Amino acid sequence: MTYSTLLFDVDDTLLNFQASEQHAITKLFNTIGEELTPDIYADYHELNEHLWQQYELGEITRKQLLATRFTLFFGKYGKSVDGQDYETKYRSYLAEGHTKMPHAQELLADLSASHDIYVVTNGIAKTQRRRLNESGLAPYFTQVFASEIVGYQKPDPAFFDYVARKITGFSKPSSLVIGDSLSSDIKGAAAYGLDSVWFNPQHQVNTTKTSPTYEIDHLLRLESIVA
Repeated sequence: MTYSTLLFDVDDTLLNFQASEQHAITKLFNTIGEELTPDIYADYHELNEHLWQQYELGEITRKQLLATRFTLFFGKYGKSVDGQDYETKYRSYLAEGHTKMPHAQELLADLSASHDIYVVTNGIAKTQRRRLNESGLAPYFTQVFASEIVGYQKPDPAFFDYVARKITGFSKPSSLVIGDSLSSDIKGAAAYGLDSVWFNPQHQVNTTKTSPTYEIDHLLRLESIVA
């Protein structure tokens, strides 16, 4: 199969979101004068992942997620806070994080001469654009498709339908989705009839009913798939 259109997720596929998240939450806690222990960070990470899963499933809106995550989190510890203010601070710190995943730039440089490369992300558009710009990856992409602009989020087939309509000459057989999330990237690709690559560097076990077309544990292994 020849793939000419590549649709890349951002977080934990091209940019290290775990590093960005840890930087942002550490800086937020320093700013508000709260102690951040490993257990508290693990609690935040777990709550945040749960909220994003709810968002993917359409159970909550993006606005609800962003407006409530810090209110909910500190509420677990019996504290009443200005969740919106904390959210604003946190998001500004998150935008500062742009550590690249190993070989991400090398991969995009190799592929950009022969492929049309796009971003498909559920992340906040302004935050993702800044992170991609500051990481030096932005020039490799023809366009960035962020769910808040699209109006639908991965894995909703409507997200990929929007992307398909915006790309001139889009063809399902020649398009490939690359991402780390089975529940958004791989499930969304399957629902829309697109082939997919599950980037799984930690060798997680797939316990879902969603099967990627390919699986890689190293970004440069993508080259042999799309060559």
